[in-house]
Amino acid sequence: MNKSSTSLTVFGVYLLGMGFGLVFMPNTLIGILGLPPTDEVWIRVLGVVTLVLAYYYIQAARTNLRTFASWTVPARILVFFFFTGFVLAGWVGPVMSALGAIDLVGALWTAWALRKEKS
Repeated sequence: MNKSSTSLTVFGVYLLGMGFGLVFMPNTLIGILGLPPTDEVWIRVLGVVTLVLAYYYIQAARTNLRTFASWTVPARILVFFFFTGFVLAGWVGPVMSALGAIDLVGALWTAWALRKEKS
């Protein structure tokens, strides 16, 4: 497994944790983010979507899909900016910026790995 695939695998495992958390203990997870508890199904639906994304990341890593890896970099950087914007707007607590930072660090790791593999 190359370095970019390793970064995708790690991020995929992180997404697995988030996805299972949103499906099976959503109020605990969203409570940490400073969001009010909910009994609505949307949070569990988001968990399933997160699990599907985790599957994509892990499968792309297993097959060394560099193109997929490169697509994830700008998208994960945008997540950081959106999450930070949500915090600045007062919609969520500052922990959301920390989650966005995980995306940012993962994106930078993947970008670095892709550059190293290219040279």
